[in-house]
Amino acid sequence: METLQSGPMIEETMLSAGIDYYKPTMSQLQFEKHPDKEVTFTFKNRGDQRIADYVGEEELQAQLDQVRERGWAQRELNYLASLTRNDGECVFSGDYLDYLAKSQLPEVRVTMDEESSDLAIETTGKWPLVTFWETIVMSQVSEIYFSNYVRINNLDIEEIYSEGDRRLDKWVEFLQANPDVKVSEFGTRRRFSLRWQKHITKRLDSECPDNLLGTSNVCLASTMNLSPIGTFAHEMPMVYAGIADAKGENVRSAHNQMLEDWEYKYPELLIALSDTFTSDFFFQDFTKQQAEAWKGLRHDSGDALEFASKAVTFYRRNAISPKTKSITFSDGLNVESVTRIHKAVKDRVVDSYGVGTNFTNNLGIKALNVVMKATHVRLPCGHEADTVKLSDNKGKHTGPEALVQRYGKVIFNTALERSAS
Repeated sequence: METLQSGPMIEETMLSAGIDYYKPTMSQLQFEKHPDKEVTFTFKNRGDQRIADYVGEEELQAQLDQVRERGWAQRELNYLASLTRNDGECVFSGDYLDYLAKSQLPEVRVTMDEESSDLAIETTGKWPLVTFWETIVMSQVSEIYFSNYVRINNLDIEEIYSEGDRRLDKWVEFLQANPDVKVSEFGTRRRFSLRWQKHITKRLDSECPDNLLGTSNVCLASTMNLSPIGTFAHEMPMVYAGIADAKGENVRSAHNQMLEDWEYKYPELLIALSDTFTSDFFFQDFTKQQAEAWKGLRHDSGDALEFASKAVTFYRRNAISPKTKSITFSDGLNVESVTRIHKAVKDRVVDSYGVGTNFTNNLGIKALNVVMKATHVRLPCGHEADTVKLSDNKGKHTGPEALVQRYGKVIFNTALERSAS
């Protein structure tokens, strides 16, 4: 078992410590296709813990300001420049990396929301830059919260680490007994700390290397010589649809335009996130040609086995063997759910698992349930629109109610049910 490091970590001062790999990949496409679009990201606490009980407004603002002031280190840009495709071409262009080096991230505004009596966090800026704040803000909020939680409640951090290791033992034992189960570490956004994220990733790499595909965290991938894992997130089809809406164009067609742009730019990163506007819509919109070209799908909401059955049916309907395609499951996974899913799908598709919070914040203290979503887009001409996400989890659509209903009518010609939450 790896011993948890103590003392300062050089990674803690790096911008990429709070960035998942899908951020620079998305940012580069945004830089090339939509460099002048302004996007707003808004933080939301979906859980029942009050963030402000342990995260001070000024404390968080100061930390985010420091991240912004520090910017990209040359070693981080050198790492991105070193990444290549199978054909030897660089993943990231020199023009794009120069853009990152010369550009400062937009400001982030941390305030107290009177209605919720909790922290409110928002940032607006050019899409290729503002996108990075999602994972940075979420990881910073979580780290400050748990650091102060431990201190204020006079908890023994070594006992907490020991409990975390005990829980991680269960994962390690399961993976060692199931070498065909492949996992990626996806826990940046809601981690207990960067130190703990590095610790669990080192243990996985050391104790079950045949199972570990890599990590989503750019900094850990670079410093630990692991594969960076990630393609695109919900924000891509959400903002593409918002741009179309602001232009008065069809939001339905924007989803496939985004997929076409992605496939052209990243022919080796073809894992499609399938639930931005529900998987039912995705399987209507995904063409046979795309299904043949794309390596597979990522499941992130709704019943995993129901989704797998839909995917198998879709591939068979298009005369494609499901066994040649992958599904990456990434929705709140634990040992029990991975065991259940793998048993059901292992002979039908190529399955893998992106595990987040249950790797990096499973230490006996309740993790936060927070998100930071793209909520608004503004064009240079002044036209603007809010964004929408329609989930496979009933009642969890995001966006203004009237706009959610309009999207539902455009996409499905029906009203969408939505809970009061």
